[in-house]
Amino acid sequence: MAPRRKKVYEGKAKILYEGPEPGTLVQYFKDDATAFNAQKKATIEGKGVLNNRLSEFFMTGLTNIGVPNHFIRRLNMREQLIRQVEVVPLEVIVRNFAAGSIAKRLGLEEGTPLPRPIVEYSYKNDELGDPLVPEEYIIAFGWASQQDLDDIVSLALRVNDFLSGIFFGVGIKLVDFKIEIGRVWDGDFMRLIVADEISPDSCRLWDVKTGQKLDKDVFRRDLGSLTDAYTEVAKRLGVLPANTGTVKPTLIN
Repeated sequence: MAPRRKKVYEGKAKILYEGPEPGTLVQYFKDDATAFNAQKKATIEGKGVLNNRLSEFFMTGLTNIGVPNHFIRRLNMREQLIRQVEVVPLEVIVRNFAAGSIAKRLGLEEGTPLPRPIVEYSYKNDELGDPLVPEEYIIAFGWASQQDLDDIVSLALRVNDFLSGIFFGVGIKLVDFKIEIGRVWDGDFMRLIVADEISPDSCRLWDVKTGQKLDKDVFRRDLGSLTDAYTEVAKRLGVLPANTGTVKPTLIN
């Protein structure tokens, strides 16, 4: 790492540094894995490398179908150049099947198909455990306007359509995922774009035939090797060659 670079922000899985041009940042993917609001932690060798490549793959695909996002280009094994945004302080969650907290809240069996994709929001605050919040709270506290929320739902459902199709084509069920949204300005005109990352860290992914989990639930529930699961996703999507072994940081450039 270049010591002269200024760190802008460090989260649980990524570090943001000042970018080479105004309005850009360098996003560095760490090997750290956390669950249960960072109560469970580990370092998983190669995870950051895989997530960098996978997020590049998904963001590039979104760009190709006209869904705006912050990705500019991948710089190296662990870093990508992104557009600087003002992050809306919400995690936008899209659910296609019952799993995790919604299954517990509503007493649904995991894997139950939902009547339609459900979009919900959590307030980004680690100390509070990212609590779920209704639209009324979001508008009242000024985190986003009603027009913003309409645009956010539209973006989230377009991302869902894209990801669901991509994953189903390689035998993976997209159970749910979360994204973050950022504001960017073109002159006086404000736009909302997809930010943060899209990777198995932020999705629930199950094998269509076996139900095997290929996401961070492997770590949450001690179901095996997280790197093996993420490598399998990358191989199926063609991000890695099919004959690649378990990824180590030296294998990808």
